[in-house]
Amino acid sequence: MLKHSRQLTLTGGNGILPGSLSSVWMIFSALTLFVVSSPAPDLKLPTLPNFFKKGDDELQETAQAPAGPGGMCILPSGDYVVAFHQFFNPPFRVMRLDREKSWEPFPNAEMNTPGSGNPMLLDSVLGIASDARGIVWMLDNGRRSGTPPKLVAWDTKRNQHHKVIVIDALALSPYSFLTNIALDPVGPFIYIADPADGFSSAIIIVDTQTGLTRRVLEGDRSVQQDQAVSLALEGRVVEVRRPDGAIASPLTGVNPIALDRKGEWLYYGPRNGASLYKIKTQLLTDPAIAPHVLASQVTGVSPKPICDSMTIDSKGRIYFGDISRGSIDYVSPDENYLNLRLLILDPRITWPGGLAIGPDGNLHFFSSQLHRTPFFNSGKDITAPPFYIFKARPLPSSRFGF
Repeated sequence: MLKHSRQLTLTGGNGILPGSLSSVWMIFSALTLFVVSSPAPDLKLPTLPNFFKKGDDELQETAQAPAGPGGMCILPSGDYVVAFHQFFNPPFRVMRLDREKSWEPFPNAEMNTPGSGNPMLLDSVLGIASDARGIVWMLDNGRRSGTPPKLVAWDTKRNQHHKVIVIDALALSPYSFLTNIALDPVGPFIYIADPADGFSSAIIIVDTQTGLTRRVLEGDRSVQQDQAVSLALEGRVVEVRRPDGAIASPLTGVNPIALDRKGEWLYYGPRNGASLYKIKTQLLTDPAIAPHVLASQVTGVSPKPICDSMTIDSKGRIYFGDISRGSIDYVSPDENYLNLRLLILDPRITWPGGLAIGPDGNLHFFSSQLHRTPFFNSGKDITAPPFYIFKARPLPSSRFGF
């Protein structure tokens, strides 16, 4: 359990509403809202003079995405593979930035073209990750066309199909909207964040050897949204106007998800939540452990901002894409993860996501502008390209540096 119990009211958050528009409105009309009693540690943010990085040369624009990104991974070669968020209605679901700095459909145009008849057709990819062998795993939530969610793996070194795993319907809820994935570096497991409606949120475990999938921690406080935490950007609360004219706030639960370098602990938390949690992967992958026993093993780690993306470096420091502030924040084991500190703040950062430590040792992420899509603006597209991809140096190995 977390040591602190004072509830925090934050402003900030991945505006993903689960499912199709019609099912979304059903969720809002059916749910009775309540406050989740999840304990939250004190959120300590440094004042502006305490930036670790401030110079113009510290945040580098490495590329401009052709549409709003939803997820990103980096190949061992250093190439970007970007999944484009379905709220932008992109012509291609996934694209790769090749070494000539040109964007091309990934893995190919056929798998990105509706009606092509390809059995591995990509519908709506958000979660995406590459392993050390260059195999890219793409999480297709299927919510664009109502197709079953699946994992599609592509071997980039051999340029061929590796595996497809359809997520079992028993591992889903009626409101499932699968977002992010974490690849086990040593075992055959993939962990999926399902924020669902913010209440039936859960983590899905996939055994890539057997194809078996399981839903765990559904409705646990560690995966549910915190009603005291709301999302506001650019001077207004991010909300959706329903077809009947009523205003609704986007609901979301567990979203940021990451594994430590040894694959021993899974770190996660709700997008709209002030606390980060962890649980041992050995427990998650054991189907014999009863649900209530599993829930009792969840441990509070640190404060977190509203975010839908995070990554962990080799020193155990955890970096968050702070959506409400447009910044990159971090917590460090050197401070027992007690203090949420600011790493980078820049006006070009708008709804940061896709955080990853690349083969070059740098921290990479993108600016998505998700809150400016028609979904959140009564059908109007108010995005302002370009959609930047950045890189920056993470913390030094010796000390914080401020």
